Amino acid sequence: MTSVKSITDAEFETEVLKSAKPVLVYFWAAWCGPCRLVSPSVDWAAATYGDRLNIVKMEVDTNPATVKQYQVEGIPALRLFEGGEEIQSHEGAINKQKLASLLEAHLR
Repeated sequence: MTSVKSITDAEFETEVLKSAKPVLVYFWAAWCGPCRLVSPSVDWAAATYGDRLNIVKMEVDTNPATVKQYQVEGIPALRLFEGGEEIQSHEGAINKQKLASLLEAHLR
């Protein structure tokens, strides 16, 4: 089973922008209530789509550079990257079905 990898600002370029596979970045915080609701869906997506997609998570408080660069204003937030470009974004809580729809629209 593929798990969600925690990354930092320093790892963002290597793990996300230079990835051969599309990457879903999950922005979260320990104090964020809605994040606790979304986390199981993100873990499910890693298990379900791990063969076609990498999923990483970034804690917003400790990674301000990436948060600022990608204008993450509310959390939980998702950003989907492919070929180093942001191709989809979502802010706020999301259920498993919506997450699946969002991902399947971009995965071959």
